[in-house]
Amino acid sequence: MKHTLQQVFHSGKFVTGFCILIAILLLIFLYPLFTTSEPLEIIGQGTFFPPGTYVNTYDSIVSSPTYMLNLKDADAKRIAQRFPAEDREAMKTWLVTYGIPEDQINVDDIKALLDLWFEYYDPNESLGMIYAKQRYYQRLNDSIRNLLSTEGIIIAERNPETGELVETDVVNQNDYVNINEVANVRVLPLGTDNFGRDVLTELVKATGVSLQIGLIAGLIATFIGLTLGLLSGYIGGRVDDFIMFITNLFIVIPSFVLLILISFSIGQDKRGPVTIAVVIGLTSWVWTTRAVRSQVMSLRNRDHVNLSKLSGHSIFYIITHDIFPYIASYVVMALILQISSAILAEASLSILGLGPRTTEVPTLGLMMNWAMIYQAHIMGKWWAYLPVLLMIALISFSMNLMNTGLDQVFNPTLRE
Repeated sequence: MKHTLQQVFHSGKFVTGFCILIAILLLIFLYPLFTTSEPLEIIGQGTFFPPGTYVNTYDSIVSSPTYMLNLKDADAKRIAQRFPAEDREAMKTWLVTYGIPEDQINVDDIKALLDLWFEYYDPNESLGMIYAKQRYYQRLNDSIRNLLSTEGIIIAERNPETGELVETDVVNQNDYVNINEVANVRVLPLGTDNFGRDVLTELVKATGVSLQIGLIAGLIATFIGLTLGLLSGYIGGRVDDFIMFITNLFIVIPSFVLLILISFSIGQDKRGPVTIAVVIGLTSWVWTTRAVRSQVMSLRNRDHVNLSKLSGHSIFYIITHDIFPYIASYVVMALILQISSAILAEASLSILGLGPRTTEVPTLGLMMNWAMIYQAHIMGKWWAYLPVLLMIALISFSMNLMNTGLDQVFNPTLRE
């Protein structure tokens, strides 16, 4: 065993895949220690918040001390954020359509462009544009008011006796707060999803659940395939004919179609992660059975097996002691592939809306389903689906690397 493990961990491909998988497992176990919020907790009153650090505006103004910093590029950054190049080009398009000569419009001269805009722009003037475009220009006009103003923003509260607004504070343009002194700050490295939930927290939990589904399904499929393959390959005769008849019957019916039919018949309320894992396992054992059977048929007439027969050992003893050790490495490789295939099968089912129910725990497939339903890929909200795709790809890649590494270790032809 020690020599075998040394051989395995001398395979570069196996070690690479193993390290990727361990890194994923460490993320699953360590991340909840630092972020204790529930994965399906709705924290955002809206959809698809972009990745970043979110600071409570009320706390940053009211309860945090302010500091005055004079940064030379602050004004330029403020203008660039509120007034990007595409908005300036859109304003130029409107002005040209209105009748202003194009050579009089310089989109790089912010002040001159704004002077022209406020002089000629009329919110009620459609210029033959569709209503959506007209509304865009109205919103743009509202957003750039006081863009070049150097005055601060007045904070006022209503006097309870007179009902008049009374100035209480002024937020100047060069006022800053230290983020460590703000009471409520939330870092969202991957933003929020369509329900306003933290994507990273959801992704970590979903990865763990999908791995659990893959492990349960892989163990079930490998156990069934191993048992039937051993019996069919060693006993032969009518037992082999019967097992191969059942196996060929399952081969004729595509496993994914069978998986869809069974999942649909169960009903969404009863489709938990374990149930889906069991269903996947019960429909994925066919190729393992045939592969194990072929391996056993090549072993059953070996000298050590015939000697064990002559010694009067039982069929169970011969299978477990004289045949199984020789195919154990192959079974491990089959288990790895079954786990990877089960994760992909769950993702495929969930995208079709036939995965686990959506009210308890997320899975990688469910996250893809939510992103697709709410058109994250169309709206460019990459953080809602791209990390999920990368995680599925990483898991499959790591397990296939491990399988290839094991195959090279235990297959002399490939090793040479």
